[in-house]
Amino acid sequence: MGGEMEKSESTLNNSLVFAVNGKKFEVSTIHPSTTLLEFLRSHTPFKGAKLSCGEGGCGACVVLLSKYNPVLDQVDDFTVSSCLTLLCSINGCSITTTEGLGNTKDGFHPIHERFSGFHASQCGFCTPGMCMSLFSALVNAEKTPRPTPPSGFSKLEVSEAERAIAGNLCRCTGYRPIADVCKSFAADIDMEDLGFNSFWRKGDSKEVKINSLPFYNHSNEICTFPEFLKNEARSALLLDSRRYSWYSPVSIEELQRLLGSVEDGNGSRVKVVVGNTGMSYYKELESFDKYIDLRCIPELSMIRRDDTGMIIGATVTISKAIEALREGNIVWKKISDHMEKVASGFVRNSASLGGNLVMAQRNHFPSDIATVLLAVGSLVNLMNGLKSEEITMEEFLRRPELDLKSILVSVKIPDWDWIMSISAGTKMKLLFETYRAAPRPLGNALPYLNAALMAKISRCASSSGMVVSDCRFAFGAYGTKHAIRATKVEEFLTGKVLSVDVLTEAVKLLRSIMVPDDDTSYPAYRSSLAAGFLFEFFSHLVEGNAESPNGYVNGYSTLMSPARHLDHGKVSTLLTSGKREVESNKQYHPVGEPIAKSGAVIQASGEAVYVDDIPSPTNCLHGAFIFSTKPLARVKGIKLKPKSVADGVNAVISFKDIPGENLGIKTGFGPEPLFADDFTRCTGQYIALVVADTQKHADMAADLAVVDYDMENLEPAILSLEEAVRQSSFFEVPSSLQPKQVGDFSKGMAEADHKILSAKIKLGSQYYFYMETQTALAVPDEDNCIVVYSSIQAPEYAQSTISRCLGIPEHNVRVITRRVGGGFGGKAMKAIPVATACALAAYNLRRPVRMYMNRKTDMKTTGGRHPMEVTYSVGFKEDGKITALHLDILINAGIGVDISPIIPLFMVGAIKKYDWGSFSFDIKVCRTNHSSKSAMRGPGEVQGTFISEAVIEHVASVLYMDVDSVRSKNLHTFNSLDFFYKGAAGELKEYTLPSIWNKLAASSSFKERTDMIKQFNMCNKWRKRGISRVPIVHEVLLRSNPGKVSILGDGSVAVEVGGIELGQGLWTKVKQMTAFSLSAIKCDGMGDFLEKIRIIQADTLSLIQGGLTAGSTTSECSCEAVRICCNILVERLTPIKEKLQEQMGSVEWGILILEATRQAVNLSASSYYVPDSSSMQYLNYGAAVEVNLLTGQTTILQSDIIYDCGQSLNPAVDLGQIEGAFVQGIGFFMLEEYLSNSNGLVIPEGTWTYKIPTIDTIPRQFNVEIMNSGHHKKRLLSSKASGEPPLLLAVSVHCAARAAIKEARKQLLRWKGLNESDSTFQLEVPATMPIVKKLCGLENVEIYLQSLLS
Repeated sequence: MGGEMEKSESTLNNSLVFAVNGKKFEVSTIHPSTTLLEFLRSHTPFKGAKLSCGEGGCGACVVLLSKYNPVLDQVDDFTVSSCLTLLCSINGCSITTTEGLGNTKDGFHPIHERFSGFHASQCGFCTPGMCMSLFSALVNAEKTPRPTPPSGFSKLEVSEAERAIAGNLCRCTGYRPIADVCKSFAADIDMEDLGFNSFWRKGDSKEVKINSLPFYNHSNEICTFPEFLKNEARSALLLDSRRYSWYSPVSIEELQRLLGSVEDGNGSRVKVVVGNTGMSYYKELESFDKYIDLRCIPELSMIRRDDTGMIIGATVTISKAIEALREGNIVWKKISDHMEKVASGFVRNSASLGGNLVMAQRNHFPSDIATVLLAVGSLVNLMNGLKSEEITMEEFLRRPELDLKSILVSVKIPDWDWIMSISAGTKMKLLFETYRAAPRPLGNALPYLNAALMAKISRCASSSGMVVSDCRFAFGAYGTKHAIRATKVEEFLTGKVLSVDVLTEAVKLLRSIMVPDDDTSYPAYRSSLAAGFLFEFFSHLVEGNAESPNGYVNGYSTLMSPARHLDHGKVSTLLTSGKREVESNKQYHPVGEPIAKSGAVIQASGEAVYVDDIPSPTNCLHGAFIFSTKPLARVKGIKLKPKSVADGVNAVISFKDIPGENLGIKTGFGPEPLFADDFTRCTGQYIALVVADTQKHADMAADLAVVDYDMENLEPAILSLEEAVRQSSFFEVPSSLQPKQVGDFSKGMAEADHKILSAKIKLGSQYYFYMETQTALAVPDEDNCIVVYSSIQAPEYAQSTISRCLGIPEHNVRVITRRVGGGFGGKAMKAIPVATACALAAYNLRRPVRMYMNRKTDMKTTGGRHPMEVTYSVGFKEDGKITALHLDILINAGIGVDISPIIPLFMVGAIKKYDWGSFSFDIKVCRTNHSSKSAMRGPGEVQGTFISEAVIEHVASVLYMDVDSVRSKNLHTFNSLDFFYKGAAGELKEYTLPSIWNKLAASSSFKERTDMIKQFNMCNKWRKRGISRVPIVHEVLLRSNPGKVSILGDGSVAVEVGGIELGQGLWTKVKQMTAFSLSAIKCDGMGDFLEKIRIIQADTLSLIQGGLTAGSTTSECSCEAVRICCNILVERLTPIKEKLQEQMGSVEWGILILEATRQAVNLSASSYYVPDSSSMQYLNYGAAVEVNLLTGQTTILQSDIIYDCGQSLNPAVDLGQIEGAFVQGIGFFMLEEYLSNSNGLVIPEGTWTYKIPTIDTIPRQFNVEIMNSGHHKKRLLSSKASGEPPLLLAVSVHCAARAAIKEARKQLLRWKGLNESDSTFQLEVPATMPIVKKLCGLENVEIYLQSLLS
């Protein structure tokens, strides 16, 4: 490249220098594309920061970055996404990871201890990132001039504490306990608001509670920037650009010379960077050769303010821009509020204002910032060569895409206070508001539409109305290239007196302008939003003849605060205190005690080891799958880009390289291949494995690989359920798994007064979104053996599959699993091919091979929940009693059988929760050319529950009856329960559902809230509320499970079980059971016996027949297996203890074990627990939901759950399971769209396009009561499962949303002047904002305005 690129700056640093957790690192050479996360995980001992999404959308990789400013002698501390931050950009900085806060050796930080004590870490994969987000909030709160907080607390406020983790995702906990951890540090916390924890007991005084919390000393906080680094920072050395290919120009002139030389260069790929956050959206398929860092140019990094406005340099971060604007006038404050909804804090801290605008201009990024700045008349300063120009934001966005030579220097935001003050003494007032409709209220989600509306108004001299004299309306992100101004609407309104008539015309005109491009999703919804926002902006001035604006403040109308008029989710705190009622059971101590989850504190401190944290063995290679993008095609060949081979690709392994069988998954229902052979039979099918020297190189090579497909003379692929039926493409369901019909359907229909015939429902899929993607590490061992470390729910299944694929005996294959970073069924069958592919590559290449699957590949290949289509016919009496139900269900199983044949049985079990009189069905498991679907938390049961409720709702709407009374009418009596669930109903006293149903009505004030909601709906046009109470009956099957308990020479105990720790607290319950069962020996010194017990990782050669960890009962079955082992050991030890007691009186545990060892007693016992009966569970739940009729956004105001947990083995663990499952259910029913294209290829690729629940989408108030019913003596200590059933309860949120929509539809009919008769509609799953808004009326604004006119 030109000479300028090679020019060495005056002050060069030969090494990249920075600190991590106070330790100095000097890096002499590294590729400039290396991220901070890559470096931390591969070159340091600190593995706390995790890779989950790789695009700054989940917070798992968050670390604290600290920069020293020698001029001000102060340290700036802020969180960043280490997966986006380039290592070269942190020269002279200090990084703190969760290990730097505290650890096992030096003692834990109060954050770590509180995460454990508030039960806020389940699988633990997200916890280190959560800890760092909270730590950053604490550090920055201490820098504020707020009063000194009480001892043990920080200067943080509750509202800030909750928002500290707003950008962090968690798939396990449901967020509430994490919010409690954050709030526990806040100075203004009411201790009563903090949830269930292991620090204090119910009824303890405030003082006791405060003293029980692990002490936080704000004046003794960790030093985030070590002294030795300050000297490096003072010398302000730049990196040697030749060595690192990293250029840091210090002036615009130098930058222009560099860019000029790029043009004349030799085809080198050059990237201009500030925070590198654009990489999260625009993925880099190939590395750049050279990087130009703009952050050292003063003109680009300044913020300057004068009378006319504020000038913000292009490299100023969005966070710094927000801070500056917040200090200004009301318009600037509203801009800063809106900007806070862009991405999340840890992205805004490094993303630049200029970068966001350039992406909007050059790449058509759906920017919020561009829209808002367009509305306020911002100016842009551009430089190209020697030419500098200032243009409007509108012209900037409309220009052809900027070339690399054009530099955005700064943006000027006008001061509207100053502009209004020079409006020659008029009585003019300014209205300004910004809007966005997005799946998440707090941001971290792209909007369906964003808008900013500004208008000058004054009182009309001749009437009581208001005249619009000037307006600027900007709309963006709705499916056009960039934000636009609605100039026709602006011109139409200018000079007009506001009235219903005028507003109606303006809305119509806006609709005609707002036309999204052809390929935009939900185009009608987006246009409808625009109409809603315009209406909302002016509505208070025209509705009810508009009270004239009084109360002007600083030239702004205080009336025009839509936050007052229609709350935009701008609330002081996100969550209100929820009740958690649990009863701990002392009978079997420590079983039944709410002890903290085993390993939670080391999960928080980043010391817990997951598969990808295991250090890479020498010569380790990395794998990445090439997968099919065609549903049915011949695979003629695979071509890699020549550069990929140069970039460290070692091999491409396909079905031709398999020494044994081409086997990827083997279940009891049949096999699935590891790789496609000459044909690929579904999109997302693995075709080959690329093996390279690094994960990045493997991923890039796989991404850029070109597969040569041929589809000539092939039958069309089966991509719909209708086509599967037409071709009779079904999987067989074994007769032993076929559910039984109940009663006589024809007779039931004959008894009915009313019938609904052939009504239809469609249900979509759901992706697991475990925080840790699929991963494995395979290491060849001596004598043709292989050791595989896998994140899997079924190690034994992987062992058997690997053995057959490699053609070696099972005793040559050892599969080890310590913990899994979230499973939910997705790490059961779907983890097997990942482990097998790594084993195959390692076996063939005789080198260790590992894989950490990127999120995109994971989402496109793992299948997820079963989609289905349902047709139902139902007969019912006048009073709402249902007499007959028939269902025709088509289940889309995809191409492979997996566990699909068991889904019908699970579905029917859930549907039978009501007394249908008689119940018949025809369920077909369809084979299609989609990727194989697999078990996902509550498989079949979630869909079954929804179907039941859809039928009940439909019956109620036909009869004009209250839905709740129809539900009550069709609840089971014990006799009908026995009739529907033959043999599983148990005894009468075990049937707790009726008492739970009534108890919930009382504890949730169901009737009073129903009346209040009616009142609310009468008084509110644009918000409607609904409430719903839903029962669940959940059939649970116990499975066989092995256990092994070994007492070592010092009296400590090692326990092995077949079950895998997925975050569900299995190890914790097993520990408690071991302590309880061994305590039967009644020795002295067994007080803290839990400390003597360790559960060790699953190893398929150490403990066989481990089976599958799924179905919610593995914890209980593992506990039962351990109890049998302990009983054997107690039996062996009792005679020795009795003899010792005769000699010594009291006997210490340690003495007993020494004596047993001396006497050569076998101190290890193994067992295999085989259950003798099945059991059932009863639960239920109610929720209140609010719907915004202008956007379709649903807000869950309150949820109440009562759950029969039998005698809970650990109420803290079970409570976490209930809340986490429920929130995952909210995702399925309300948020998560797992869509496919016309070829069947999954569309979402990561956090940008797939939205799981976040802290701002969970219930505002969440009340959970665990009911300990002790009537289940056949079960393990009368316990019941809690992992999956609560997920089904989330259907109540969907039903409550339906109730709110029903009210909106009634209102719409009234506005149209029609009667309210038509109340029947189907609410799809998931009930996303566009779907809710469509049912509430896409034209509800126009219809309302028309009703006012008529």
